[in-house]
Amino acid sequence: MPLVPPLTADHDEDVRELAAFFHETLGFVPNSVLTMQRRPEIAKAFIALNKAVMESRHGVSSELKRLIGHLASTTAGCNYCEAHTLLAAKRYGASDERLAAIADYADADVFSAAEKAAFDFAVAAAAVPNGVDEAIAENLRRYWDEGQIVEILGVVSLFGFLNRWNDSMATTLEENACRIGEDYLSARGWSRGKHR
Repeated sequence: MPLVPPLTADHDEDVRELAAFFHETLGFVPNSVLTMQRRPEIAKAFIALNKAVMESRHGVSSELKRLIGHLASTTAGCNYCEAHTLLAAKRYGASDERLAAIADYADADVFSAAEKAAFDFAVAAAAVPNGVDEAIAENLRRYWDEGQIVEILGVVSLFGFLNRWNDSMATTLEENACRIGEDYLSARGWSRGKHR
């Protein structure tokens, strides 16, 4: 049971209109946003940040951003966001092969050297304590320009907020997200856990 239950999707008109974009990314408005709307300014600010961070116009694809979010969430141990990010990555074109290989990306041929550098950075940046060292930073700079690095870290940071929010709230995981978690993550020990 969540710490604070979500409100209905039509509870706040302003939030409802802003949150409509989640129908593209996930197919539904997530329960995390529905809970945030108890303080509409938090929900609106989060939605604006989400849109700014996850927009893809400068060479970091929407699919890649979701996979970066997935690895950051895996590092943080947030089952809710692990499932959400895979669902969104699939909606943005991730193949079954890439979804199945993300846990072992370092040895997977389906990811480029540039993607692996971004993934290494995401895992290190999401770790507590932070694990970004000069070797990881140098490898990242080899493939990505400064603006792209800002985008990549923006994704990790956005999911840092979401990981804390959803694990602390025990946000109820939606059925579509749960199914993708079961399909791609359960063999690695993933479960819905407290997100019931």
